[in-house]
Amino acid sequence: MGFLLPMSSVYRCLCCCFSLTLCKYISQVQTMGVGGLCDFLFKFLVIGSAGTGKSCLLHQFIENKFKQDSNHTIGVEFGSRVVNVGGKTVKLQIWDTAGQERFRSVTRSYYRGAAGALLVYDITSRETYNSLAAWLTDARTLASPNIVVILCGNKKDLDLEREVTFLEASRFAQENELMFLETSALTGENVEEAFLKCARTILNKIDSGELDPERMGSGIQYGDASLRQLRQPRSAQAVAPQPCGC
Repeated sequence: MGFLLPMSSVYRCLCCCFSLTLCKYISQVQTMGVGGLCDFLFKFLVIGSAGTGKSCLLHQFIENKFKQDSNHTIGVEFGSRVVNVGGKTVKLQIWDTAGQERFRSVTRSYYRGAAGALLVYDITSRETYNSLAAWLTDARTLASPNIVVILCGNKKDLDLEREVTFLEASRFAQENELMFLETSALTGENVEEAFLKCARTILNKIDSGELDPERMGSGIQYGDASLRQLRQPRSAQAVAPQPCGC
């Protein structure tokens, strides 16, 4: 007697397998291709509840246009873009994760080793705002306690339908040590700034020594080998003293 697995379950299983394979493949390609092309590579996440416009934010940032036919993400989507931040060329490797609960077990596997994240809610939906604390906990637990997170109140163009005030979200960001911007994937307002602000903060933390690109799982890779040498501890660079001849 045969066993019939519901198509939704088959589809989800196939998506899980494909997504994990895709993740490994792209990571290898990005790592091999980063040398000589940029100074750093940062792994980014876009997280938050379903329907907040995460995929549209990513599409606006990568393609500079609004994604008209946007459906709920199944598993994860990927995009990358090279940007100039503070005189450094940085490649952002961005993973857009599904916000639906049934995909959480899959998407959580992509959190590991992320340097930065856009935590997205919909300003017209209090439900998506109320779930922010759970998403933030996942990011800091599964990625890194030091992950740089910017809170994005998306759909700023729908201000008349607003359910979450700017002040309320600002207070949440301040209490949780997050940066904060309101964005519109439709008009493009503050979309690029959100990604660049996050990348700029990571660079500043590298320069101050707060983040170490050499630490496993940091979500940061050097593209220029000379930068790695410059940032080595002075003790490692110092030439061993010559034995005294007296």
